[in-house]
Amino acid sequence: MTFEQHAQSFGAAADAYEHGRPGYPDEVAAGLVPDGARLVVDVGAGTGKFTRTLVGRAAEVVAVEPDRAMRERLTAVLPGVRALDGTGEAIPLPDGSADAVTFAQAWHWVDPARGAVEVARVLRPGGVLGLVWNVRDETRPWSQRLGALMRQPESRVMDYGAPVVGAPFDDGEYERFHWAHEQERSAFLDMVASRSYVIVRPPAERTALLDAVQRLLDVDPDTAGRDTVPVEYTTHVHRYVRP
Repeated sequence: MTFEQHAQSFGAAADAYEHGRPGYPDEVAAGLVPDGARLVVDVGAGTGKFTRTLVGRAAEVVAVEPDRAMRERLTAVLPGVRALDGTGEAIPLPDGSADAVTFAQAWHWVDPARGAVEVARVLRPGGVLGLVWNVRDETRPWSQRLGALMRQPESRVMDYGAPVVGAPFDDGEYERFHWAHEQERSAFLDMVASRSYVIVRPPAERTALLDAVQRLLDVDPDTAGRDTVPVEYTTHVHRYVRP
C-alpha cells in the first residue's frame, strides 16, 4: 500500500476512530493556545478528538479535515465547530488569521516544508504551531505483545521527540505527558481497527488480527477477566512560535 492510500484510509473507519481513539490531556491544549486567542485551527482534525479540547479556549475553533466521512462525524460530535475541507498544505483560511494551528496525530501525513510555509501564512506573527502525538507505552509485557501483533514491516518509524518541521519554525519547545486511558474492550478493539495499516488490510487479514488481539486480552495476566483495558500513553507535544 502507498503512503497516499494509508493517508486516505481513515474515512472507512470513522466510527471506529471516534469510538476507539483516546482523547488528550487538558494540559496539552492549555499550553498551545495563547491567552486571548480569537481563532484556533485544528488541521487533520479527524473526528475531533483534539478539537474538542480546544473548544472554549478561543473565540472560535475551526477544524480542517480532508476526509468527508471524518468531517461529518466531527460535525455530529461538535456541531458548534466549523469543519472545512483542507489539508496541512492547503488550509482554507486567510493570511494572518489564526492565533494557533494544531496538528494532533496528523503532522506525519503532511509534507513538512510545504506545511510549514502554509501554517506560517495562516498564523499571525507570534502565533503558535502545535504538533501532538499520542503514542502507546509498550513497556509492559502485554503492550509489547500488542505492538508485535500490530507492527508491519512497512510501518514508518518516526522519532516523535524530533519531528521534521520546515522554516520558519525553529527551536520549538518539547514536552511529554504520561497518562493512562481506561477503555472498554470494544473501544480498545476499535482503537486497533482504526489504524491506517489495519484499515487497508484485506478483510480476512484484518479479522485475523483483531481475533489475535482478543486472544491476547483473554490470556495475558494484565488484561484477562477485565471489562476494561488499561492503555498507557505518552503524549508528545511540540510548540513553535511564528517569527
